[in-house]
Amino acid sequence: MTVERTVDEPSPPLLAIARSDFAHGAVLAPHHHRDHMIAWAATATVTLRTGTRDWLVPPTHALWVPAGTAHSVEVLRQGDICTVVLEAAHCPIDWAEPTGVRITPLIRELIVHLDRHPHRDHLRRQAEALLLALLEPVPTTTFEVPLPEDSRIRVIADALIADPADDRDLAGWARHANAGVRTITRLFADETGMTFARWRTHVRVRAALTHLARGASVGATARAVGYRKPGAFAATFQRVTGQPPSIYRP
Repeated sequence: MTVERTVDEPSPPLLAIARSDFAHGAVLAPHHHRDHMIAWAATATVTLRTGTRDWLVPPTHALWVPAGTAHSVEVLRQGDICTVVLEAAHCPIDWAEPTGVRITPLIRELIVHLDRHPHRDHLRRQAEALLLALLEPVPTTTFEVPLPEDSRIRVIADALIADPADDRDLAGWARHANAGVRTITRLFADETGMTFARWRTHVRVRAALTHLARGASVGATARAVGYRKPGAFAATFQRVTGQPPSIYRP
């Protein structure tokens, strides 16, 4: 997306707010933008892949995508997607990597206000400055699942992403990959920054977010991602995300 700069110099940080309604299953092929972008699925739920990282963005969160970052998008639940476009050269935020941010009620209302009042004046500039000042990185990697590149564990990662309920232990997965348990353990730590058990938990939570966003019950979601007891699933989900699973249901 290219945004025409029609305002007088110096350019303001916030260039435009674009809103679009996307159908379930819509896919945007890998692309990049010359400006910074805050991708907020206002009523939709989307996955956004950047390189080897796979993010889920529900309506409660947004993703900061730095200028020039290649990414693709898949819509899991139909709805409105809002894109806040920021001039890279004048933006006070300098996060170099894609970063999750929480959309608080105040941030949500600021985005809505700026979208409804595009005329640039003193009050708008104040609202823009407040919006940028309120953006804070999500303190966990809840919506990020690092994907390994080494083929010995990528085959494990791909299988678990396809079926997070697969309950094989580390020894079973090592046999599947024709590698030793110590090798698999080391590779997961080196390439994902997590133990195998923690990485699998994140995969399950990430898959659970998708099920919940599509309207599945907490019990059905628990079974779909490998938990026999909904209570154990809910406890793990809240420990990882800081929120109960019910908050992500439409």
